[in-house]
This record gives sequence, structure tokens and C-alpha cells, in this order.
Amino acid sequence: MAALRIGVLTCSDTRTEENDTSGAALRALSEERGWETAAYAIVPDDADAISAALVRMADEDGCDVVLTTGGTGLSLRDQCPEATLAIADREVPGIAEAIRSMSLVITKRAMLSRAVAAQRGRTLIVNLPGSEKGARESFGIVADQLEHAVEMMAGGGHG
Repeated sequence: MAALRIGVLTCSDTRTEENDTSGAALRALSEERGWETAAYAIVPDDADAISAALVRMADEDGCDVVLTTGGTGLSLRDQCPEATLAIADREVPGIAEAIRSMSLVITKRAMLSRAVAAQRGRTLIVNLPGSEKGARESFGIVADQLEHAVEMMAGGGHG
């Protein structure tokens, strides 16, 4: 398979490019796999801003996968799951279930995550935690399945 085109979207009222360690980690981890970072943005914890950025990355930037970081907890400002589902064609629940399940072995706080995974056209969107540690761990849980997911969305068989 050709290298994946990855989008990284940081959802935070306080992050800047200089202190966005989770976004930087996701870009680096993707590039270590030979994938291209096709889009990167930081948006405030605002459902409309998050949805607009996701649509742009999927529809205009042509990302195969968009990894979001942040905005998945219980704070009233955390709106990433809702913004993701608002622009999605369908949910992919197994991904978020796997992340929560495997993360519970590391920290009981994983049960507080409201993260989702969803498909918009031929783009897979995966919500990851906002901490660098959590983003790295969650990426490690799903990364091996992303190329196959993209192949499936493009009409490939189960092989």
C-alpha cells in the first residue's frame, strides 16, 4: 500500500504549535511509519471549529486518516467526539473500544474517555487523548490497523 496521508488535529484552547507535544508526537510516529503528514492544525475546543477542520482535512486535504488529540474528556469544553460524529457518515466503534479496553490496563482513567472513531467518505477519523503519553499509547494500539482500514474504505477486500 502507498504511504498513508495523515491529518493531525489538536483540539485545545491553550495549545500552540510550540507546546503541542501530543500533536508533534502523532506527526513523528506517523512519519516513522513512512506516512505523510498531509495536514496539521490546532483549533479551539469549539464544536464548529473542530467539525470544520475535520471536513477540510477529509474533503480538501485528502487525508486517509485524521488523528485528533484532545477534547475527549469530561470537561464541559471537551467537544471533539460530538464534532466528529456531526460530520461523520458512520461510526467505527471497535477502534475506540479497543483503545479504552487496552488503556485500562495502563490507567483506570481510560474509562473516562468519550473518544470515538468514525468514517467520513474514505477518511477514517480517530479521537485520541490530549496528553502526549496517552496519544502515544493510543496510537500504538491502533496504528497496525490503519493501513488495512484505509484499504477497506477504498474498496479493497479482506485479504
